[in-house]
Amino acid sequence: MSSDINSNRIYKSLREIPAQIDKNSDNIPRSRARYFNSGNAFMIGQSEIPDFVFEAEPKKAFSDTTPTCLIPCDISGQLRCDYPATSPLILVYYARINSGETLPTFFNASGALLYIISGSGETSCGDEFIGWGESDVFLMPGGEKQLHTAGSEPAILWIATNKPQLAFENSYIRNGDLVPGLVHYPSKEIDRQFDLIYRVDTDQEISGSAVMFSTSNQELNRNILPTSTAGINSLPPKAKQRAHRHNSIAISLVISGEGCFSLINGEKKEWRRWTTMITAPVSVHSHHNEGNNAAKFLIVQDAGVYSYTRAMGFEFVDDQNLH
Repeated sequence: MSSDINSNRIYKSLREIPAQIDKNSDNIPRSRARYFNSGNAFMIGQSEIPDFVFEAEPKKAFSDTTPTCLIPCDISGQLRCDYPATSPLILVYYARINSGETLPTFFNASGALLYIISGSGETSCGDEFIGWGESDVFLMPGGEKQLHTAGSEPAILWIATNKPQLAFENSYIRNGDLVPGLVHYPSKEIDRQFDLIYRVDTDQEISGSAVMFSTSNQELNRNILPTSTAGINSLPPKAKQRAHRHNSIAISLVISGEGCFSLINGEKKEWRRWTTMITAPVSVHSHHNEGNNAAKFLIVQDAGVYSYTRAMGFEFVDDQNLH
């Protein structure tokens, strides 16, 4: 048994001992110090990341009674953090912009990735602007104000940021230097990139057919942001993606997927168009298309963290009982 050096209490294990402080509390620098040990500072249980499906948020975005606004996919209560979060490092939103109206945004994030679910419009950031339409993707710098204006019909957007990452460290983006201005990935060019992929035989050592997005700033890392990856994955009719797992989380927007489902640790998750799904880190998962049309889903991951630290932990798990 051990006793607290600042009290007479007896503890049965190292794990029970609370944070310790210097007994010389009159010295301010020393009073700020805290001491833990190998029993109470390691292997501390965190709340699990749920295999969550966001359905209320897209329903709200598509409702004609919803004003122009951002709609966060927020499970901060389950993650036990005091800032909005979809995962420990990622926050995604749906945005509704009613016809002819403008939505201002400012994200304290490295950047923000947007997918246009429906509608058309334009976005300005600083002295740059782009026009966008359905199925386009674009990237905006963080730490700068943007203005998004819808055209003659309401526009529905899906937005992914790494705001929780910066909130966790209480840090701030000042000038958007991580993103070289607005970066536009038009839907026709995305389709052309898929055509290129489809002309090459699929390698069974890759996890699927996907168009991954990057920028001139991140070309060396092949990421969309230093700590984030993003891409659109495709699954042909009557096909399945091999079961696998990795240390990064996957947050997916179902673009098209009638007759599709995922198996996550053996549990079946039906796909519904425009819902956002979380696939928890390390979970064994596979994606299945039993429909007659190709499926597509946009995936954002915190994979840049793990690839940079050489800890992605990607592996196929073909012998896992997924049914």
